[in-house]
Amino acid sequence: MILDDGGDLTHWVYKKYPSVFKKAQGIVEESVTGVHRLYQLSKAGKLCVPAMNVNDSVTKQKFDNLYCCRESILDGLKRTTDVMFGGKQVVVCGYGEVGKGCCSALKAMGAIVCITEIDPICALQGCMDGFRVVKLNEVIRQMDIVITCTGNKNVVTRDQLDRIKNGCIVCNMGHSNTEIDVASLRSPELTWERVRSQVDHVIWPDGKRVILLAEGRLLNLSCSTVPTFVLSITATTQALALIELFNAPEGRYKQDVYLLPKKMGKTWARPLGINSAIGLE
Repeated sequence: MILDDGGDLTHWVYKKYPSVFKKAQGIVEESVTGVHRLYQLSKAGKLCVPAMNVNDSVTKQKFDNLYCCRESILDGLKRTTDVMFGGKQVVVCGYGEVGKGCCSALKAMGAIVCITEIDPICALQGCMDGFRVVKLNEVIRQMDIVITCTGNKNVVTRDQLDRIKNGCIVCNMGHSNTEIDVASLRSPELTWERVRSQVDHVIWPDGKRVILLAEGRLLNLSCSTVPTFVLSITATTQALALIELFNAPEGRYKQDVYLLPKKMGKTWARPLGINSAIGLE
């Protein structure tokens, strides 16, 4: 069986060891990006084993993506920059569950938050939550903090980084290190200065400095802690999915991507909720 986060292991086994991949009893995937890659395989008819989409289960999506990121975005930024959030102009790229958590936390701290979003439903949700929906090109010059939360690649391009203002903090809460075009910053005309662990100043020829955190990798994994309560919830959800696929009678799951049955999440979420209410995590 394959237990994955991001789809990289699944993709590696599929490409390098196709015979092993075909013999797998099941795949469990917990990330937005990894699930997207599984659906791509399924649509192309190349997914030859059943897979469980843990990311879209309520227990994982709300706790790991929304509630955890709501705390870790502030933790990561404080640990690395000691920035004061009140009055800061912040743009959050992407208003999925991670983006929602980041926006909620930053707004509560007094930051002036706007969002970018290509999905019309998510954009409408952001608007109804009180955030201005903008195009990154139109606001990039005014921003004090730029945060990516999309799971896509090249969300912040070199052209936009060239136009960003001096002292702007740029970081990623999405997937891997693909969202910010960091590779384009490793050019002869730009100077990198390591300020402290996970904090680099990228210096332009005119003296402008951009503060890049964790070299574009995930801020919450590189620069902050993740609450053990959230980790236990995610791990339990994945374990339940593994058990379900392993014990399932032949024919229950075909060569496709399935959601974790909601009933399973409710079974263990109930005692967790009761214990938390009385302070017994």
